[in-house]
Amino acid sequence: MSKKRKKGLCFEDRPMEQPCAAGIDIGAREIFVAVHHDPDNQPVRRFGTFTEDLQQMADWLERCGVTTVAMESTGVYWIPLFEILDRRGLQPCVVNARHMKNVPGRRTDWHECQWIQFLHSVGLLRAAFRPADQVCAVRAIMRHRQQLVEMAAQHVQHIQQALTQMNLQIHHVISDITGTTGLAILDAIVAGQRDPRELAKLRDPRVKASRETIEKSLLGNWRDEHLFTLQQSLELYRSYLKQIVAAEQKIESLLGAFTARVDPEQKPLPTDAKKNRSGAKRRKKAGHSGNFDLRREAYRLFGVDVTQIPGLESNVVPLFGEVGRDMTRWPTAAHFVSWLALCPDNDISGGRILWRGVRQSNNRAGQIFRLAAQSLHRSQTPMGHYLGRLKAKLGPAGAITATARKIAILFYTLVRQQVEFDNSIWQASDAERQKRLQYKLSNQARRLGYQLVPIRPSTGAVDA
Repeated sequence: MSKKRKKGLCFEDRPMEQPCAAGIDIGAREIFVAVHHDPDNQPVRRFGTFTEDLQQMADWLERCGVTTVAMESTGVYWIPLFEILDRRGLQPCVVNARHMKNVPGRRTDWHECQWIQFLHSVGLLRAAFRPADQVCAVRAIMRHRQQLVEMAAQHVQHIQQALTQMNLQIHHVISDITGTTGLAILDAIVAGQRDPRELAKLRDPRVKASRETIEKSLLGNWRDEHLFTLQQSLELYRSYLKQIVAAEQKIESLLGAFTARVDPEQKPLPTDAKKNRSGAKRRKKAGHSGNFDLRREAYRLFGVDVTQIPGLESNVVPLFGEVGRDMTRWPTAAHFVSWLALCPDNDISGGRILWRGVRQSNNRAGQIFRLAAQSLHRSQTPMGHYLGRLKAKLGPAGAITATARKIAILFYTLVRQQVEFDNSIWQASDAERQKRLQYKLSNQARRLGYQLVPIRPSTGAVDA
């Protein structure tokens, strides 16, 4: 197998043959299971989806001598069965449906489970990545919290829609309708206040808009149906905020149950290099209690300060929920970025490249790294400059993918090798790049009959 081909694999260089394998086709109401050999001469059976049926299926698989089971990642239907089989020690494997395209004539669930069993028995299927159970618990709450945030944002849009229908332009005058001034004005409107002057008095001194402008934006048509919609949307928004706080409390308790890789009391946090470069103190990410130090907690979990990686300041906890901290699941950084779908993939036939590009994937960890790269758009850091150079070369999409790949490699290296982020390496690389650029410009000027002369940094005058 070539070196390029090895980099494309995720967890092992060659899937092993599994003679004692079973295949499962999962549905919402019934499950079809196929084994290689059954003492009762019934290698394919159908089961229900109740817990009692799943337990009977596990008993039957143990009687058949099955050691590993392959199943499609169908929605969330596979999760209860996966957990039951995992507790029984049967090594369940969730596989990608694209990796087992059906042959002609095999269109029923009865034949599908047999096809899955055959492919798994000869080692043609690889298990998808699934972190440890303790990390999965954090991941479930993190994803639930994300859904709560999206639902709360929908009700903010409903609030803005109700204001627009009454021709109240306050959400266009202040930057955040859910801020201190916005919520105070909304509560007063719901309570029955209609005088624009009284409402404008609730303006926070930090708001840039003047009181006169706010008064003009609060003149509108106070229709009863729109006020009712505004009231309900505001109540629902606050209800979701409470649930988000409860989810954050649960996440904090789950993170506290993990064994610390580093004790911050015995080995203190390294100096925050980002604060030193900016000259200002960064705002601390706080949880529900206000004393949850995100940087300290990430340092305790990962063993290194991964928040020093550009773009990952506030994304370390969601990233921990998606990939965990055991980087040995990926032999190299190339395997890691391949699993994240952040590297080019080739389609070669007959020695000719048919297609080359980044494959489409909904990998949530890959999306986190892409968001981290996108946040560096205006960053005056070496990584931000790297993103800017690639935008001129590859375009915005290609630059974000390439920068996300570099951030992912940094994250993998720091966590796997337990080393701290060293910004001096970037400085040396930038100095070398400046030398190459200067040499290139000097050669171009020499070909055109000119000579580059440096400018004195103190006075701006040119050397004689």
